[in-house]
Amino acid sequence: MHKFYNKTYLKLETAIQELEIETDRPVKKIEAAIQLIIRSLADLKEFILKKDFNNSEEEIQFFKYQKPVIVSKLIYYNAIYKIETKRPYAGKRSRKYFKKELKKLKRFFENNLDFYKYYRSNNSFLDEKFFIRGNHDIRLWLDTFYFEADHRFSTSHDYKVAKIIANDLIQVYLESRLNSLNLKKVSENSLKWTASKTALTELIYALYSNGVFNNGNTDIKLIAKNFENAFNIDLGDFYHTFMELKARKINRTKFLDNLCEALIKKMDEQDEK
Repeated sequence: MHKFYNKTYLKLETAIQELEIETDRPVKKIEAAIQLIIRSLADLKEFILKKDFNNSEEEIQFFKYQKPVIVSKLIYYNAIYKIETKRPYAGKRSRKYFKKELKKLKRFFENNLDFYKYYRSNNSFLDEKFFIRGNHDIRLWLDTFYFEADHRFSTSHDYKVAKIIANDLIQVYLESRLNSLNLKKVSENSLKWTASKTALTELIYALYSNGVFNNGNTDIKLIAKNFENAFNIDLGDFYHTFMELKARKINRTKFLDNLCEALIKKMDEQDEK
């Protein structure tokens, strides 16, 4: 199962990255991404219905960590599609609209606070209830959606995990849209990234690959958006930049190597004092 999932997820990520590079129209890009995700989920469902899991640990791993990552992309793109096709174009009304959407995310958080704490703390004592099919407990924060889902491919809480992951991305998107509307001047005391965009992209992907945020359960877009907001920089098509890094014949991690050298040099200099 693990091997098939990784193959499916990599294929999906590559296809979405190609869309980011090749498609200029945002709405068309979202529509195409949604279709790709639906096909990937259909492939996973077909595989599970035929092969099933080897043990309960594998089943929990899939429904707690693997399936939600892909479903979160579907939730995210569908939400952005609705936001962009329904939003008013007037600046003041758009600002009000985006704030209203942020309040929806806050309500979901408040209504599911106990489960947020459980998931974010990486707890596992209720995993057999939450992430094993057919083991639902109506007393444990069930959504109505669960009763309508195909229980051969769903547990009581895998969709809720996907919502948590997606809402993080949607929040960053909405805050970014608000920031672009506000057009605030950058404070003289704020940090501004003055190295190259390629260097920052290299750093972001290194942190993403090492799983340093949210126990590794964070989308690359969320990390990139946080860095853009923190350092007042627009990375543009960072997927394309990463592809260029991968295509380097030598010194693919030039910036990271330079960071290591600079740190070691600073340590050596202080040792000599």
